[in-house]
Amino acid sequence: MEPSHKDAETAAAAAAAAADPRAASASSGVVVQVREKKGPLRAAIPYMPFPVAVICLFLNTFVPGLGTFVSAFAVLCGARTDLPDRHVCCVFWLNIAAALIQTLTAIVMVGWIMSIFWGMDMVILAISQGYKEQGIPQQL
Repeated sequence: MEPSHKDAETAAAAAAAAADPRAASASSGVVVQVREKKGPLRAAIPYMPFPVAVICLFLNTFVPGLGTFVSAFAVLCGARTDLPDRHVCCVFWLNIAAALIQTLTAIVMVGWIMSIFWGMDMVILAISQGYKEQGIPQQL
């Protein structure tokens, strides 16, 4: 059985890497940018100050949807979201809808888990906003 063309290329690359270690790093790929695509409900989560986000996480942990409901009013108070092209009232109602979904599906535990993750996203967004405001490069 003859070695395939691909095996020969791999062997040649390994030999070149052994001869010159810089050659292996020059041929490897580099990721330039990764962007997460968010749905409309998730993109409607407001960037709040850290203490408010922690309070919303606490509320979402013990009463599913309550922290999300409180965060909806943060949108009316000027908190920005990842939906800049939508009107404030639309983003407010998206957050109210998310709170209702969390509350209504809490009976089967789905809403409770969703509510906790929603609160964690609020805290993560608050932390990332704090890094941006201070000009600190973020490393995740």
